[in-house]
Parts: sequence; C-alpha cells; structure tokens
Amino acid sequence: MTKNSTIYDVAVIGGGPAGMIAAGRAAEQGAQVVLIEKNKTLGKKLLITGGGRCNLTNNETNLRIFLAKFNNKQKFLFSPFSQFGVKETLDWFHHHGLATKLEAEGRVFPASNKAQSVLETLINYLHKNKVKILTDVTADGFISDDKKITGLKIKNSKDLIKAKSYILATGGKSRPDTGSTGEGFLWLKNLGYKINESNAALTPIKTEEIWVKNLAGISLSDVKLKIFQNHKKQAEGLGKILFTHFGLSGPLVLNLSQKIGALLKYGSVEINLDLKPGLDEMTIDKDLQKLLSTRLNKKLNSSLSGLVPSALSPVLISLAKIDPNKAVNSLTRGERLKLISLIKKLPLKAAGLMGLDKAIITSGGVDLKEIDFKTMCSRRHTNLFLIGDVLDIDRPSGGYSLQLCWTTGYVAGTVSKK
Repeated sequence: MTKNSTIYDVAVIGGGPAGMIAAGRAAEQGAQVVLIEKNKTLGKKLLITGGGRCNLTNNETNLRIFLAKFNNKQKFLFSPFSQFGVKETLDWFHHHGLATKLEAEGRVFPASNKAQSVLETLINYLHKNKVKILTDVTADGFISDDKKITGLKIKNSKDLIKAKSYILATGGKSRPDTGSTGEGFLWLKNLGYKINESNAALTPIKTEEIWVKNLAGISLSDVKLKIFQNHKKQAEGLGKILFTHFGLSGPLVLNLSQKIGALLKYGSVEINLDLKPGLDEMTIDKDLQKLLSTRLNKKLNSSLSGLVPSALSPVLISLAKIDPNKAVNSLTRGERLKLISLIKKLPLKAAGLMGLDKAIITSGGVDLKEIDFKTMCSRRHTNLFLIGDVLDIDRPSGGYSLQLCWTTGYVAGTVSKK
C-alpha cells in the first residue's frame, strides 16, 4: 500500500451522530480532522430517528436517575456523563442555534419537529471548524502495531488514511440500509478485542392477530401493556404504543421487546393491553352508558368514538362478537361488559420480533472492559477511541441512545487531540 501524504491529527470513521460531534469537537480545539462516511451523505440513520423527528435526548438532569436506565452498565458511564451530560448537551444544541421542545416522559425534540434540523446543526458545526468530510468512501479496517493504530485501509484503494488518533463510530447492526452493517466489530475482532454478540434490541413486535393491520398508524398514549407466559405475568409497562401492519411498535413496546424476545425462546407469549389503565371497569361502564345514552337510535359501530379511537371500535365489537349494526338501545348488559373487558384486557399473541432491519438499536458490541471511560480510549491501542453504538450498552428508547452518542462522542473528541 502507498501512503497518503497527509497525516491528520484525528480520523473519525462513521458520519452518524457520535462521529459528527466527535469530529467537530476535535476540530474545535484546533485538530486537523478527517471524517469518513461510506454513505453519500452524513446522518442517514439520524434522519429516521424518532419517526423522522429525532428524540435527541431525555430531559433528566439527575445523573444517577438518568444512568439507572442503563442497568448494570451504568457504572461505566459516570465519568463521561459527568463531563458532558444532558444539561451540557442541551446547552450545546441551544448555543448552536437549535431550538428544542419537551414532550411526554422527558423526551426532547427539535422545535421544528424535523430530524433534519439536528443534522444541519451538526453539519454546520463540522463546516465551521473546517473538518474534512469524505463521503461515499468505505473504510476497510485498521493497520496496527502492538500499541497503536498506524493506518486506516480504504476499500478499492491502495492509499491509507493516516492519523495520530482514530475514533471509531461505525455503529451497531440495526437498520443496515442506513450503513450500520457491523463491519467495525470485525475490524476490532481482528485486533483481538472482545465483541459480545449483537442482536436486535429495541425492535417492534410481530403479533399473530390479523386485525392489527386495520389499525396500522394508530397510536395510543398511556396504555398499560402486560406480558404473560404460562398464565404468569412476566413484565408490564405504561406508555405509548403504535399499531403497525405487522403488530405493535412505539416506545412502550420497544422497551419491552427484549423481554418478549427472551421469553419466546421458552414458549408462547401473551400480551394484554389495558387501554384505560387509570380507570376501573365500573367507572368505564358508567362512562360507556353515559356515552351510549346520547346515541340510542344509532348503530353500535359508530357509537364508541369518544371512549376509544374510532378505528378501534370495529375491532372491539368484532372481538366481543356483537353485531356491529345492532342499535345501541338493544345492547345487552352482557355485551356491554364484554366491551369493557376488552378495553381493560385486549389480548394479543406475540409471533416474534422484527429483525435488525427494523431495530432501533442492537444489543452487544465492544466489551466495556476494553475501554477507559474517562477518555473513551481503547485499553489495547493508545490512539483508538470507541464511541456510540459500537459499545455493548443496552438502553431504553426515549432519547437515551442519542445521548449516549453525544456524550461519548464529545468526550472522545475532546481527548483525542491531546
């Protein structure tokens, strides 16, 4: 291989959120930085996060409460999050001109409701600090000696990219259509790193019921979801769900998906949805009777809206085995109670999880003992930094994944110049 004549201070591999903030931060401190991205544009996955709205963090500024969401991995994260946590992230985005807004469960979104606004903020940061951006360029592994990375190979090229420090931000294996195909794990394995198996983590659920297709696109807030196996409750949660053409998605479902996936290995998994968790059956019955009393001469199929979304009415009526053309005034008490029971316990059966192509993140990745979290530097190679989704850190939906990218990327970018 021939050598590229330029030796950069920092080479960042991966133009996602972690890579962009790391590259910009290193350059801000005076480093000569090159950012390598195999897609034709930066931030391809960033643009689809949060349904295209980009849930960029969670507004929980108490560090211990925030890191508790990372379960047994939280002990590794106190140092980087003490350096650049939620408050610092929000201050950073606001300083760089991005207005934000706060939504349910502490989720923070750009005020524009567009992920594009977040991407533009990052790209402006890169340009302002004169980062050299190489898009449509595919990295192909590292050259190393025992203690340092000495070069980055480029696919279909004899040239090496040379730098004093390297930051790996190639992501995991989720949504491979955006470029996250896990090649960074292979490079690290070849260098002797321990890589824990990567599987889909936050992923939608497939259900056996056909009727969910009729509700595709309908979202419900403050729903309680309970998981059962062999008639024993295994887990539950409260939050937002989204019906899809194949089953269920939404933050609540994504956060319970790993549990469901684990249970499916041992047998069938039943799901119950409580559509009105704040009300008992007696209260719902009173509300339903009051609603129906204003629609006595109407057909039942058009009379439940106001209590449940109109699209859900025919599903509940069908599952209760009631004639949808039945007049409201001829509805029996038993039929009414069937509807109420379904509102409190709408049953579904899990058929499996969607694959890596639909997962928000993957579990697994670089074993955390390989990394010094004060700097995000590898313990094997003194000039290699590992950030973002390459790390073996599970986390819930709700802004935690992107915050992990901002934190680890900023810390690595700060230290890599030194």
